[in-house]
Amino acid sequence: MDHDRRKPRPAAGKVLLGLLFVAAGINHFVMPGFYLKVMPPYLAYPRELVAISGGFEVALGALLLVPRTSRLAAWGLIALLVAVFPANIHVYLHRAEFPLPWIVHLLRLPAQGLLIWWASVYTRRGPWPIGGTDRLAPEGGPRR
Repeated sequence: MDHDRRKPRPAAGKVLLGLLFVAAGINHFVMPGFYLKVMPPYLAYPRELVAISGGFEVALGALLLVPRTSRLAAWGLIALLVAVFPANIHVYLHRAEFPLPWIVHLLRLPAQGLLIWWASVYTRRGPWPIGGTDRLAPEGGPRR
C-alpha cells in the first residue's frame, strides 16, 4: 500500500478536540435542559443561545478537522470558549444548584483555559508543538 507522506493528516489531538466539540454541540440539542440550567439568568433568549452555541460547537468542531478551515475553526473555538466562560462562572457561584462536588465546579474554570490552549495549538502553521519546522520560518530555521 503506497501512502503519500506529503499529504497532511490530522493529529490525534486535533481529531479528539474536534469530535469532543461535535459531541458536546449535539448534546445541546439532545439535552437542552442541562444547558438551560447553566445559562446565567441575565442573558436574554436562553433557549436560542443554547441552540446557537451548540450549532457553533458542531460546526467549529467539524471544521477543525478540515485542513483548509482548521486554523479559522481553532480561532472560532477560542472565541466560543471565551464567550461561554460566564456560564462556568455562574455554575461555580451557584454550585449548590448543581449535583456535583464543589471541587468539580472549581476545576472546571481552569479546564476552560486548557481547552483554549488546546485549540490555540491549531491556530499555528506547521506541526507545533512536537517539533519540525514552521511553514513561515526559513527552511530548517527557527520559528519567529
